[in-house]
Amino acid sequence: MIRTTFYSVLSFILFYQCQNATSSKKSTSEDSSMKAEEQAWMDLSPKDSFDGWHIYQNEDGNKTGWTVNDGVFTYNSSEATGDGNKSLLTNDTYGSFEIQFEWKLSPESNSGFMWGVSEDLVYEHPFVTGPEIQIIDTQVYGDDPEHQVHTAGALYDMVAPDHLMAKPAGEWNSYHITINHETNLGTVVHNGMEINRFPLHGPDWDSMVANSKFATMEGFGKYKEGHLSLQDHPGIISFRNIKIRKL
Repeated sequence: MIRTTFYSVLSFILFYQCQNATSSKKSTSEDSSMKAEEQAWMDLSPKDSFDGWHIYQNEDGNKTGWTVNDGVFTYNSSEATGDGNKSLLTNDTYGSFEIQFEWKLSPESNSGFMWGVSEDLVYEHPFVTGPEIQIIDTQVYGDDPEHQVHTAGALYDMVAPDHLMAKPAGEWNSYHITINHETNLGTVVHNGMEINRFPLHGPDWDSMVANSKFATMEGFGKYKEGHLSLQDHPGIISFRNIKIRKL
């Protein structure tokens, strides 16, 4: 009788442990699946529309300048109408992320990619809040040491790139930009080479801002969660294959 009772209890314990293990494995699998879904790459360049995008502070719909054709977004300043900044913004906001895209520009023109942008009406332009990775025809500044913080791949007016990797105007270039507030690190890979890295907050960041044109802009770099922006500068600039992954 005692032996029968012992085996019954042992069987119950083994069954309970097995059930817990199965439940734990299922929970871990579900957590992994949810994490993978959160980290999946998303396409931000619809083929023939600007779904997911809008022009900065364009409440009345009078600002123009952007066209889309077969997944290529193009800004042409000579065709833009309406008052005020005409940079393109994502509808969604992002914190930490990776983004990949290609860009091409006309000779002597420039643009930029910004993150952490606030669309509050107190800010006239996206660059008042959003740090920028510069996009420019590198022939504009060449190897002038005083302007490397303004050339392609620079954290504009703050950190110059290690190398100049830009292809000539009229050719496609690629950027792979990572903004990770958890690790306090931003990086720029330009045409396959990492050319820039920088902090995103803390004393080093504060020092960089204090020594830049943004020193007096109270909202600059303050938004860890914000819109992404493609800048509207003079010339013709195109973007394609825009993909993003939240971190």
